[in-house]
Amino acid sequence: MYEPKPIDTSDIIIPEELAALTEELAANTHDVWAVQRINEGWTYGQSRDDINKKTPCLVPYEELPESEKDYDRNTAMQTIKLLLKLGYKIVKD
Repeated sequence: MYEPKPIDTSDIIIPEELAALTEELAANTHDVWAVQRINEGWTYGQSRDDINKKTPCLVPYEELPESEKDYDRNTAMQTIKLLLKLGYKIVKD
């Protein structure tokens, strides 16, 4: 049985200057997901319907419920934390 073992990033604190990057990455994560769904034939629907490929999440990031935004934010934060944990530096030009 598969047992996920993500690298522990609990000791990593995202610096303030990268905090805004988290939201940009979250929005982009949603857009990448949406493009993939659209390419698979999914369309907007009031409720999720896997058989007819409908989802209420095919909306701009800003219109998502906070629970969905939090999912994307967590992905973004964990990505940033992992990069920092692995020794990478994130510097804006």
